[in-house]
Amino acid sequence: MQVLALRARDFRGYPQLEVELGPGLTVISGPNGAGKTNLLEALYFGCTARSCRTANEREVVRFGAAATRVVLAAQGADGPHQLSVGFAPGEPKRIAVDGAPLDRLLEAANRPLVSVFLPDRLELIKGAPGVRRAHLDHLVGALWPGRVGTRRAYAQALAQRNALIGRIRAGLSARHSLLAWDIQLADHAIALMGDRASATAAVAERYARIGTELDSDEELSIAYRPRSRARTREELAAELSERIDGDLERGFTAHGPHRDELLTLRGGRDLRAFGSQGQQRIALLALLLAEREAIATHRGAAPLLLLDDVMSELDGPRRHALVRLLRASGGQAVITTTDLDHVPEGEDPEVRRLEVSAGRVLGEVLAA
Repeated sequence: MQVLALRARDFRGYPQLEVELGPGLTVISGPNGAGKTNLLEALYFGCTARSCRTANEREVVRFGAAATRVVLAAQGADGPHQLSVGFAPGEPKRIAVDGAPLDRLLEAANRPLVSVFLPDRLELIKGAPGVRRAHLDHLVGALWPGRVGTRRAYAQALAQRNALIGRIRAGLSARHSLLAWDIQLADHAIALMGDRASATAAVAERYARIGTELDSDEELSIAYRPRSRARTREELAAELSERIDGDLERGFTAHGPHRDELLTLRGGRDLRAFGSQGQQRIALLALLLAEREAIATHRGAAPLLLLDDVMSELDGPRRHALVRLLRASGGQAVITTTDLDHVPEGEDPEVRRLEVSAGRVLGEVLAA
């Protein structure tokens, strides 16, 4: 599904925002502080009903305004669609697809998939394991929407087991009552581990290949490292049973896929510990591009890819390689830059170039 146009009111520094995207690469140029990142955030907000920059969504409402509203016009294989998200601090979001209200936009079938690169997203490579687990679970949902509930079911069972541990510690329940929960938790855990392993396998070869195109010095690789080696729910339930004493002492479940890790490696070394910021940046780009290819294969269309200030820290050959990869993979991509010269092939007539300044879209920049 393609995003044709974005309209927003009182979003960040924009009183009014109207922009049309091209079918392929769109380049947003302008000086620092002009509103380029805010435009990308508005696109992400319209696709997900979430901010990609802050957990405090009051910040997306323009200073002095009471509310914001973002509307996307999209085109799918089944025809046109409209997505709208209205948000006023302290009130529930007003989400609708084709006029029908929804509680959660992420579960809507007629929604453009989207992926975003922001400088802060380097935490996906160098941050805590929980960041990568959550990202891997989002990838599972993007590849196979029918499996989106697996992680939720596991989290609910884990919370109930931990609550039972608390009751046992307080003398309100018997120790043997954990056994039934171990089987239920293990059932969801095996399914979740299988989903994560499949998602990792779907991107692994692509990640290595794209990594070579962006950074030919050493091979990039990715590896899923589950906490448990169990293959069946009975084996995992037995592992949980063996650890009951430790769980009761700690007061929570310490074993299971909520402790899994996703490793990103360069030359066999963990980039989290041994990668420079430049190497981590390349790895993040390669991972997002690999996931985009995998999603396109499984879903029939590449997600909209939003790249904020990605070119400023890449050298010439890597800039050319990135644009080449974007053009070859198809689908839509939006790149922000302070300098159009940083985006190779920027004079291609198929590339849409827009200029922003002081919270206004000035219009399209014509090719030289």
